[in-house]
Amino acid sequence: MSYASQVETTCRLLACTPGWARVAQLHGEVDDTLAAAVIGEAAKLAEAVVAPLDAVADREGCRLEAGRVRTPKGFRAAFHALGEGGWIGMDLPEALGGQGLPLALHTACQTFFDRACPAFVMAPGPSRCAAVLLAEHADAGLRDTWVPRLAGGDWAATICISEPDAGSDVGRIRTRARPAPGGGWHITGQKIWISFGDHDLTPRIGHCLLARVEGAAEGTRGLSLFLVPSTREDGSRNAVHTLRIEEKLGLHGSPTCALAFEEAEARLIGVPGRGLSQMFTMIERMRLLTANQGLGIASAAVDTARAYAAERRQGGPAEAPAVPILDHADVRRMLAGMAARTEVLRALVLELGCVLDLARMEPDAAARAEHAALAGWLLPQAKTFGAETGFDVSGAALQVLGGAGYTREWPVERGLRDSRIFAIYEGTTGMQALDLLGRRLWRDAGRGLEVLHARMAAEIAAADDAPGRAAAEILAGLVALAGEMSALRADPRAAEAGADGFLRAAWCATSAWMALRLARLEEPGARHLAALGACRLAELPAEFALAAARARAGAEIYDRVFGA
Repeated sequence: MSYASQVETTCRLLACTPGWARVAQLHGEVDDTLAAAVIGEAAKLAEAVVAPLDAVADREGCRLEAGRVRTPKGFRAAFHALGEGGWIGMDLPEALGGQGLPLALHTACQTFFDRACPAFVMAPGPSRCAAVLLAEHADAGLRDTWVPRLAGGDWAATICISEPDAGSDVGRIRTRARPAPGGGWHITGQKIWISFGDHDLTPRIGHCLLARVEGAAEGTRGLSLFLVPSTREDGSRNAVHTLRIEEKLGLHGSPTCALAFEEAEARLIGVPGRGLSQMFTMIERMRLLTANQGLGIASAAVDTARAYAAERRQGGPAEAPAVPILDHADVRRMLAGMAARTEVLRALVLELGCVLDLARMEPDAAARAEHAALAGWLLPQAKTFGAETGFDVSGAALQVLGGAGYTREWPVERGLRDSRIFAIYEGTTGMQALDLLGRRLWRDAGRGLEVLHARMAAEIAAADDAPGRAAAEILAGLVALAGEMSALRADPRAAEAGADGFLRAAWCATSAWMALRLARLEEPGARHLAALGACRLAELPAEFALAAARARAGAEIYDRVFGA
């Protein structure tokens, strides 16, 4: 799929997303025509300005010179192009320097930039998510100073959580905050794995950082959220130092930094002791961004593999010229599976964008709560399987290309390397599984699943056909499995062992929902998408059975391996 054909597909899938019409109605100034124009412009910018950076960034990487990070050639100009064009702040309020457009439309556009150069988008992505965080939680002075500049690409931002002894175990954070004599705060500690922790794209960087105020409780309840600027108001450097840039498997154009804060000046964001819950405003947007990153890489991999298979000739009758490998059934199986998974994911990220919009825009509180519950149910799945789709589809593309795919002459090996981190950062797959089970099923009493069930059942009931029956069977299986997993609350170890399987079973049901939507497309030009939906539905029953078996396996079978 070229950028142009991806525009067409994205517009078609957005238009058939049930929540989109309501989003457009509530917004008042957005319709399908405007959305298509905006998506088309995003694709043009991504293809012309951002895509040429990808191979250069992978080859050159970033470097640390005299304590400052230097990014690959072209990054600064591309970052400014995104800022000046309003792409970073698309869904931020106009009063704060944004475009005031729906998140769903931003999500549709973001995929093109993620496809063009995944390493580059690691700069504007956190900046936009930080702007959302500050708009919601910061005091008016901090908000009005920072959000417009982040939206316009004048400044940038990071998310600073992990430390040498506190990765996923956030409650063990040691970075300390103490009140400064003249007001504000001083921050001391180290943070690691900070994407674009330093760079030369903007003159100022704001670090959204979790720290523990001296004397506060241990664990997550003692954490507060701060904004630590890289420079002071007078332009002098704050006490934030880049210790190193990590040598990584992929995303070479994104400098992953270790930072030291030595009595660095900072401002408190929001309420003391509520840092982690406030930070989740940013984390949740970053998880949606991760899903989109996987989608972007998968889209590119599908296109590369399809084009190669149409040109590469091997096999066929010995007495005749070799045939394109696209003619072979096994190659078609791989290509169809890759494309089906990719378009199901595209349908989901657009659905999730609409749901998140409606959780904010609906005038009725009960309707907002319903959308929020569904978003909470879908987000761990989108993050996890956006990540896995990017990696798995890249791996399948490499297989289609054979030995050629294993070389740097072709971009699929780069996509494979770049996408591997997606299942790790912003919460590992295991954390997403525990979130779905512990928070969404147990704590929230499965409210998100109830909403999904109602909406999916309504779409199934719209027609009595084979795709609907296949989706209904998987949905019923998930409801039954959820009941079993709810009963495991009394056996936390068995529940933890089964959480990954439950997450995958939930994803099978969500995939069936999106695949059903594709399979029922009837308008001219949608035949390919409908075939992909049917293809995915054919694969899902077996995948669901495997996931459910894994969820039910318990912990003992694994513990015995370790002599327990």
